[in-house]
Amino acid sequence: MTHNKMTKMFVATCLLALNYIGAVFAESTAPRPNILVILTDDQGYADVSFNGSPDIHTPSLDKLAEDGAIFTSAYVVHPFCGPSRAGLMTGRYPHKFGSQFNLPSSNASGGLGIPKSETFISTVLQDAGYYTGAIGKWHLGETSEYHPNNRGFDEFYGFLNGGHSFFPEEFSKRYEHGKKQGRHHSIWHYHKPLEHNGKEVVETEYVTDGLTREANKFISKAAENKQQPFFLYLAYNAPHTPLEAKQEDMDMFPNIKDEKRKTYAGMVYAVDRGVKDIVKNLKATGQFDNTLIVFFSDNGGRPDKGANNYPLKEGKGSVQEGGYRTPMFMHWPDALKGSTQYKHPISALDLYPTFAALAGAEVPKHKKLDGKDIWSALQKGVSARPGEPIYVMRHHNDNSDVAIRIDDLKAIKTKEGGWRVYDVQKDPAEKNNLRDKYQVQLQEMIANFEVWSWTNVEPLFFHDQKAGYEWRANGMPRFHETFKRD
Repeated sequence: MTHNKMTKMFVATCLLALNYIGAVFAESTAPRPNILVILTDDQGYADVSFNGSPDIHTPSLDKLAEDGAIFTSAYVVHPFCGPSRAGLMTGRYPHKFGSQFNLPSSNASGGLGIPKSETFISTVLQDAGYYTGAIGKWHLGETSEYHPNNRGFDEFYGFLNGGHSFFPEEFSKRYEHGKKQGRHHSIWHYHKPLEHNGKEVVETEYVTDGLTREANKFISKAAENKQQPFFLYLAYNAPHTPLEAKQEDMDMFPNIKDEKRKTYAGMVYAVDRGVKDIVKNLKATGQFDNTLIVFFSDNGGRPDKGANNYPLKEGKGSVQEGGYRTPMFMHWPDALKGSTQYKHPISALDLYPTFAALAGAEVPKHKKLDGKDIWSALQKGVSARPGEPIYVMRHHNDNSDVAIRIDDLKAIKTKEGGWRVYDVQKDPAEKNNLRDKYQVQLQEMIANFEVWSWTNVEPLFFHDQKAGYEWRANGMPRFHETFKRD
């Protein structure tokens, strides 16, 4: 080989190496996304325009959904608030660490909370250099060790228990009355003051508006440090009961005559107004294009309290589709193509590994995760879990309602009857039982579910004493009956 040829080869090799190093450097220094999770409380599947609501318009949410990716088969991990949120924060089914019930409704949640052995996604992102905030409803523990500031959040503004009243002129009056009677610990937690980082505050606005205000404060503060991305968990308590809406929000729905529905619609609209303000602030601070916004509800809506889960069956508390399949979208101008409809099933469990991967964060080696990083599958429009299950299990006093979805098929067993099979892609209302057609698949799904149940643990707490007594008295969980091939 001549000297000139050797020189040319050497130069070419160096150029390739430099190109490779440059590509790696460019990739490693690409800005990590801000992550904004907007979670509503007990919102029905059909209670946003982008899911076809006939009477509730949500223009701000719709705009984000239409410019992003709408998920038509998005599931949370449980049809109740507490376990659903526990699954979101831990990336695990709550049955694996004893949190399959809501926390006790007694003062300070009985001193209990989600086990500290479970590392929250907030801690993972905080350790990766994110500025982290939680605003709104917590419901994961109220004492110091379970407090948001000790579970990976730099900032917390909101309330620690499972709900709150909305008008401060009302709940403040009731709180002061209770204090004068000397019963601080027995005052209903819906009437207690909100807090900021462990200190009680005087909220003067309709609570949904107050939470929006605090979210904007956090976003503005985050903008001051361009080198540190943010993670904000904005957990609105709307439209959870009590049904309390501002008159001007209800006035946006003159065609709704039912009183509950009208109030509920006003509560949803207040969230939509808040999202509009937040988007405006993100744009004003130059953070909008590189912010991943994820919107969904913690479980299905309550039809008896004004919600609409159409076309899904039943609602909150149920393992039918209406109990744990929720409206959802993702929006990220810098990285996600708009006008995307993603029909494949995903779980709220998937957000933990997806967020960690996008943030370049390191998940602790001991940490078990039940979800998976869906980002690549989302961008390709393919299923992130072909042939893999999504489970749901809700315990009653003497039996368990269970369902498992694999691809388009769902097998379900409830206290109302034996095992049924539905194609929930074609039949989201679960009307056409296909058990006879899919006998083999059903047996496989039951066997799969039974294996999953063996690693569940006993509940660490119950929402009240009666539920704990019934669990023990009735020999729960009685999985030998749940997974019986009837």
